[in-house]
Amino acid sequence: MSDLPSWEDTSLGTMKRVALWLVTVVGEGEVFTKEELRRAFPGVSQVDRRMRDLRDFGWSISTNREDESLDPVEQRFVEPGIPVWEPGKATRPRGTIAIGAGRRREIISRDGNMCRSCGITPGARYEGTYEQAQLDIARRRVRRADGAEEPELVTECQRCRLGARELVADLTKVLSTVNALPVAERRALAGWAEADERVFSAAERIWGEYRSLPEESRAAVRAALGL
Repeated sequence: MSDLPSWEDTSLGTMKRVALWLVTVVGEGEVFTKEELRRAFPGVSQVDRRMRDLRDFGWSISTNREDESLDPVEQRFVEPGIPVWEPGKATRPRGTIAIGAGRRREIISRDGNMCRSCGITPGARYEGTYEQAQLDIARRRVRRADGAEEPELVTECQRCRLGARELVADLTKVLSTVNALPVAERRALAGWAEADERVFSAAERIWGEYRSLPEESRAAVRAALGL
């Protein structure tokens, strides 16, 4: 870490200094409090907001809403994102203007008050855990017919948002596949799209769980199926 700028260098912007403080003082995976953050930056206004701005650059910082092991005053520095202290790295990507509370509510309502990647609703617990889902707005890159990629706003939970940073949705491919569907399958898809819901059978749900298992466990399932 010796080659990094000092987080105490006041010539850097607050967001950059906070990023460096997290990396060099707090440490990845470690817990800190808002009071510790404010003591580190005495007299700096809106230091909490500057830390939250790091999320737009892929930084993961959890509160007790995402990590129930934390106290309300604690936060965890989960992992760093873009090194914003490097030249040119602190420029917000196109389309990352801050989203107001009203617009945020509108998008979440439009998306059915659920994560559009996994379907979980706010406050629901992830299966097998005590962690409650929290919905937020993600910027999903969409590849269009001319090859250009533009960000679109979509509702995602904190888990899916962290796992989809590099995801690019290929709208052209989806439309091409839709147009190639047989009439019966296209009609079924239209019904799901109209209802914005699909009820999966038990076998389909198990298939999804099977695909997420490590190879040794998948082998055990195949053996149970007589394969």
